[in-house]
Amino acid sequence: MNGAEDRPDEIHQHSGWLIPLGFLVVILILSALFLLYDLRPGTGPRAMGRSADATPVALSVRGLKLTVPANYLDSAEARGGGEHDILQLSALLPDLRGYAPAEAALFTGNAPDSPLVRLLFRGDELNLDPAQRLERIYRPYIQDMTGAPGDFGLTQYTFRPDSGYARQDLFAGTQKGKLLLFLCERASAELPSPNCLATDRPMARQVSFSYRFKRAYLGRWREIADGVDGLVARFRAG
Repeated sequence: MNGAEDRPDEIHQHSGWLIPLGFLVVILILSALFLLYDLRPGTGPRAMGRSADATPVALSVRGLKLTVPANYLDSAEARGGGEHDILQLSALLPDLRGYAPAEAALFTGNAPDSPLVRLLFRGDELNLDPAQRLERIYRPYIQDMTGAPGDFGLTQYTFRPDSGYARQDLFAGTQKGKLLLFLCERASAELPSPNCLATDRPMARQVSFSYRFKRAYLGRWREIADGVDGLVARFRAG
């Protein structure tokens, strides 16, 4: 009788770990499926990162046709070509070269003297040129529209302390007869690595273009503007 009585206990003890084991197997299977999904072609961390491939990619932004080497494009989606509403690219000063694995840290760093320049094409219904932008967007918040002589041959405008731009400076300069506006963040304890934005300018119908670089390079604004214009001309020429 004792042996017979012991057998139900044995069955109960064995069945107790079958259920957790089943859950573990299911979890392992699901984990493997998710891993395979993430690693499928065209997805996953590597695909979402940058590429060293310089193969030209044909794409457009609201009808503006561009041909851009893949190593300038920030996303795998952009490297797939086609039509986009927003297109971001990155390049390194001084020659505005595209991504290379040996310089990967420069494309991800955010030091105050980072040589990274970010270029942005985007759909823009207003599509204001710099003069219109100065008058319509910034003028209501500027203390004195006459401006003051600033560094590097630029005119500096100061925003009112009660405006949303109070912690930024606006600079204006003329390059090859064209007005350029640079909206620059002020360095602070909360913002130790400030940027300057070369504000949007029309590139095509309902398409604007801007670029961003570290304020430490503001003294080279002419060189950067010429380099960016040359780069964009290459992309548009295909």
